[in-house]
Amino acid sequence: MDFEFDLLVLGGGSGGIATARRAAQHGARVALVESGRLGGTCVNVGCVPKKLMWHAAQIAEMVHDANGYGFDIGSVAHDWARLKQRRDAYVQRLNGLYAEGLAKDRITVVAGRGRVIDAHTVEHESRRLRARHLLIATGGKPRWPEIPGAEHGIDSDGFFALEHCPKRVVIVGSGYIAVELSGVLQALGAEVTLIARGERLLSHFDAMLGDELLQQMQDHGVTVLRGRQLASVALQGTERQLTLADGTIVRCDCLLWATGRVPNSRDCGLAEVGVAMDDAGHVQVDAWQTTNIASIHAVGDVVGHATLTPVAIAAGRRLADRLFGGKAGRKLDYDNIPSVVFSHPPIGSVGISEVEARARHGDAVTIYQTRFKGLYYGVLDHKRETRMKLVCVGDEQHIVGLHVIGAGADEMLQGFAVAVRMGATKRDFDDTLAIHPTAAEEFVTLR
Repeated sequence: MDFEFDLLVLGGGSGGIATARRAAQHGARVALVESGRLGGTCVNVGCVPKKLMWHAAQIAEMVHDANGYGFDIGSVAHDWARLKQRRDAYVQRLNGLYAEGLAKDRITVVAGRGRVIDAHTVEHESRRLRARHLLIATGGKPRWPEIPGAEHGIDSDGFFALEHCPKRVVIVGSGYIAVELSGVLQALGAEVTLIARGERLLSHFDAMLGDELLQQMQDHGVTVLRGRQLASVALQGTERQLTLADGTIVRCDCLLWATGRVPNSRDCGLAEVGVAMDDAGHVQVDAWQTTNIASIHAVGDVVGHATLTPVAIAAGRRLADRLFGGKAGRKLDYDNIPSVVFSHPPIGSVGISEVEARARHGDAVTIYQTRFKGLYYGVLDHKRETRMKLVCVGDEQHIVGLHVIGAGADEMLQGFAVAVRMGATKRDFDDTLAIHPTAAEEFVTLR
């Protein structure tokens, strides 16, 4: 059978681009179809611009703390519009760098939408592209609730389009997007209310993390309404009137939906050619990122497992190594994937939670944990606590879970994730000299 390409990628996000470039570097003929800006969610309306906003919020908090360190700064105004302009310009530069990288690897980039019409063919407008292998890397998009007046809100994509910081914001959700944007908006001057359907925040993480974050968010000015559901939204002038299921009325200038994400799989032709998907539309793959059709593969958020940018990149590169690099055994190990939440304060987690460990190992589980106020807060009137937990199993006390919330958690996690993946024990941590004075040293001095 005659093929124009060896690999055709649907989606120019992190996973799609990483797979395409690795395949091309192995000598494969590659095409990539993308209807939007290169870089996908992470670069354009996700990780990158979110982290820049988080840095701005950090600076705002440090300005507030400066007096405690002897600086007489006075009142400092924040120019949201100027930050947005500089942030968007940086993202645009990244779009260009992605394009340059694809061109360097001689990848054919096709602008527009593609639709799978058989196991080896994608239809793009009036053209048909044929490849030995197809990769579905179309990512995901924000989920919107189906309630009256939902259209009067915005989603996380809409957050990055805001031209100014709203005065009163209601965020609906309890996951990482909800808590991250709550922290950013509150630090930059908004009055923030978070409405969560359940009783806990970050329910997929160790309970200690969500519980501590809830307390700290409330202590620092965010109103959190738990166990509540929004029934309807009405627009009154420029104000949103929110009616909760219990009849409570909440008013705000900006309503932001952070109620999860759904895969971009419905309009790709996958169902029509028989690609297996779950009820939510996630493409079903085996351990090798291959669907029930041998020539069609999928990586990233469209798969729905560990929806993190580095996971999509790693899975895609390993797939390309296997298909075109002669590395038959290459696949991604989904165990011990480190994850960070850029909340205020940040969270780091790798391995399994205490609850998961006890369900698997029962009485063989030993927990070590601590809470303390970091040295940074020693001269400040207000304090933020750091909490840490090690989840250990067996007589050797292998560390199967490591969880931290507090300043620096995001940066300290990477090194500890290496240790956990390598099978470190509590004794290994105990025998490692502490770096003093740091927050991270507490992990190697726990008793």
